[in-house]
Amino acid sequence: MALFEVRGLRKAFGPNKVLDGLDLDIYAGEVITIIGESGSGKSVLLKAMMGLIEVDGGTIRFDGDEVTGQSEQGWVATRQRIGMLFQESALFDSLNVYENVGYALREQTSMTEEEIATRVAETLSLVALPGIELMAPSDLSGGMRKRVALARAVAVRPEIVFYDEPAEGLDPINVTRVNRLLLGLQESLHVTSVVVTHNLKAAFTISDRLALIHDGQVAATGAPESFLETEDPVVREFIGDRMRKVLRAS
Repeated sequence: MALFEVRGLRKAFGPNKVLDGLDLDIYAGEVITIIGESGSGKSVLLKAMMGLIEVDGGTIRFDGDEVTGQSEQGWVATRQRIGMLFQESALFDSLNVYENVGYALREQTSMTEEEIATRVAETLSLVALPGIELMAPSDLSGGMRKRVALARAVAVRPEIVFYDEPAEGLDPINVTRVNRLLLGLQESLHVTSVVVTHNLKAAFTISDRLALIHDGQVAATGAPESFLETEDPVVREFIGDRMRKVLRAS
């Protein structure tokens, strides 16, 4: 059984159909990367699976239970099992690093302050930023902010982590660092990872499986290698001949 089962999902913004009968399964323990053109609905899909936006039709099941249309109280319980790395990091600028990483622990758990301090320190070490608890977000580089946001996402030890453009705006060195951290957390925390990215090289490097969204539906899924070998015209056009050569050589 899939951890997430999405069936017939529809979402439009005015006359613009973004998701139009989308089906997708996400399996426990995998790294699946969702790719597609800008505006294809990748981030909308993540937000729908977290209950951050209402959908127009279709169903979403999480761990066997339907979550579509559940109450906000129900979504709060569901989100406690999910970590989210937002595209812009979304750190609270009025809070220091310790308070940012410990925020969900304080809000969602009954951990003592001593236990929270230990968990924050452990999690900052996981993202290779030990000892920066008292720093302010404004004092961090873009790469550091992204890693602190990642620490906040996994501090509650979620079962599944959503990454919305985890390497957006980062230089190549930090892109590589974030990709390595993602895979390291995958191994050490045994989570399921769902990634949205425009970076095809990163997608092919980190993923067990890819899902391409086109015209509001999942046009293709499979191992990264299958995307390089397929004759599917939608996949071939999206990747392009030049990028295909780059990916084969990497």
